[in-house]
Amino acid sequence: MNLKFMEKKNSLIACLLLIMGMQLVMAQDDQTTDIQETVTENTEITDSIVVKREKLDGIAAVIGDYVILESDVEKTLIDLKSQGASTEDITHCQLLGKLMEDRLYAHQAVQDSLLVSDDQVNATSDRQIQQLSAQIGSVEKMLKYYKKADLESFKAELFEINKLRMLSEKMQQKITSEIEVTPEEVRQFFYKIPEDERPVFGAELEISQIVKQPKPSEAEKQKVIDRLNAIKQDVEENDASFNVKAILYSQDPGSKSKGGFYSMTRQTPFVKEFKDVAFSLQEGEISDPFETTFGYHIILVEKIRGQEVDLRHILLQPEVSDEAMKKAAAELDTIRKHIMDGKYSFADAALNFSDEKETKNDGGVLRNPINFDSKFELTKMDPSLYNQVNKLKDGEISRPIREDDPRGGATKFKIMKISNRYDEHKADFARDYIKIQELAVREKQFKAIQKWMTEKIEDVYVQVDNESKDCNFANNWVKE
Repeated sequence: MNLKFMEKKNSLIACLLLIMGMQLVMAQDDQTTDIQETVTENTEITDSIVVKREKLDGIAAVIGDYVILESDVEKTLIDLKSQGASTEDITHCQLLGKLMEDRLYAHQAVQDSLLVSDDQVNATSDRQIQQLSAQIGSVEKMLKYYKKADLESFKAELFEINKLRMLSEKMQQKITSEIEVTPEEVRQFFYKIPEDERPVFGAELEISQIVKQPKPSEAEKQKVIDRLNAIKQDVEENDASFNVKAILYSQDPGSKSKGGFYSMTRQTPFVKEFKDVAFSLQEGEISDPFETTFGYHIILVEKIRGQEVDLRHILLQPEVSDEAMKKAAAELDTIRKHIMDGKYSFADAALNFSDEKETKNDGGVLRNPINFDSKFELTKMDPSLYNQVNKLKDGEISRPIREDDPRGGATKFKIMKISNRYDEHKADFARDYIKIQELAVREKQFKAIQKWMTEKIEDVYVQVDNESKDCNFANNWVKE
């Protein structure tokens, strides 16, 4: 497999994943019911009966316990077009192949007991509904746009779509989670790519920042702690609902609407303090109030499933006074002036004065959250970060910038500087090692998934419609 093929396939898969996660017009429950009603009661399903059902019901394929209708493939294509994606190079066979892959992942996930909780699926569906209704204007307009009679049926469809997608993702994570590459494998991967086919990386920036975090008063902190203790006491002693308390009082925008619910493992990207408390509790136990960078929390553990925990939490944030806000901005103004006057370097100022522990010991250098590299490709940069630095000249230090955390964290102020600029260039092994390493890992993961697919297709019941058997599938679905 060469790099061009890999990138083309990844592009297609990324496009399809967007639709599989957000396609909202598939009425799979109703279709499955129709199929079940078609099969005569007490009839044993044999290969020949399945073939007859294909003709009658428009079944494109059967993978294990999952049925894919021809209408599923067509609706996926319609959804791609409605989302503005180019469908010129996407064929019916490719779409069917992708749907079959997802069903195989989900089927095997169930066999391997890789469970997805209903609460977790519902939380994802609720978040999608909030986002879609906000984009379209209202819940009513959203239902009309997607031609749905009511919100409950819409949520039911979303539930089935998201559960299948999440099971599929869990299976893929299991297959690829332990795959790593050695430096020698990275070197071999890079030098086997013909020089005229090596990837071109876009223009990049290295960015540094110094952060000041306005602090609430001790009295405000104690007020929040007392309130959380009162909520905990009410739940433990008066059987009050933690779920309802979270909806009413929590200041976490990511979980407030679903009663503070999260499902997490040790690998879930939550702050360390939160995970440490969550994994120290027993089922039914409520933590004491504890502090993170987001504020003060209490956690109720609902269910422990091996390495996965279902929990609810309530976040309260102490109020920060206007005086504290002004003081933080003024301190940064002073620091900026001293750097410009040559009193100390930006890196030394970050080490001595920044309140951001993730960057201060690295001279204030920001790390790309995708790969922890110090470089940010301009075309892939987060829009909010791009807007903060796009007008800065080399060596220039910004005025204090106020930043409100959309996830519910505390407000902070920062000054920023572009440390280095890198023009668009063809991949260089030494300079772009981290990016090349990512590509090498991706190729190794792809090969592992292809090997897994080949083995599982042999073990799982697969039936493909006669009209689709001539498709040039990437996998051996017709078992030739």
